[in-house]
Amino acid sequence: MTDTILRGVRALLAMLRVLAGVLLAASVLLNFANVVGRYFFSTSIYWAEEVMLYLMVACVFLGNGVVAWSGRQLRMDVVVKMMPARLETALMLFSELVFIAVAVVIVVFAAPVIRDLWLFDQRSQSADVPMVIPQIMVPIGLAIMAALVAIRLLTGAKDAASGGAGH
Repeated sequence: MTDTILRGVRALLAMLRVLAGVLLAASVLLNFANVVGRYFFSTSIYWAEEVMLYLMVACVFLGNGVVAWSGRQLRMDVVVKMMPARLETALMLFSELVFIAVAVVIVVFAAPVIRDLWLFDQRSQSADVPMVIPQIMVPIGLAIMAALVAIRLLTGAKDAASGGAGH
């Protein structure tokens, strides 16, 4: 069962990497097209900045799942690393559990905001993008991160943090 779960995680991670790469490439290409238009044709894509921002938000929040699986998120653990091994392990576990709890709380609190954005059909000013699309990337990304951290903890996927199964 654990092997099946880990295969699913690896497939999800591969999909997240590809999706983040595509979003980043789309942002770069849009920026390039805007620069070419501005400097060679004296016209710019008026909605480019807004769409590039939304692409980057999606790229970051979806790509963070890979980071969470590998346990390489930004930490302030200088003092923790100086603790005895057992205490360090306990504090790192506590840190992971706090992360999961905070991510779940943010996802729960984001649900009514996402619902309202959907119901009111609020749109961005320049690109007329439904605001539910970039806004939903935050809870989706955090839910993926929380799930992957929980799976890593429950399966004991030690190779995830060392670069094995997660990379």
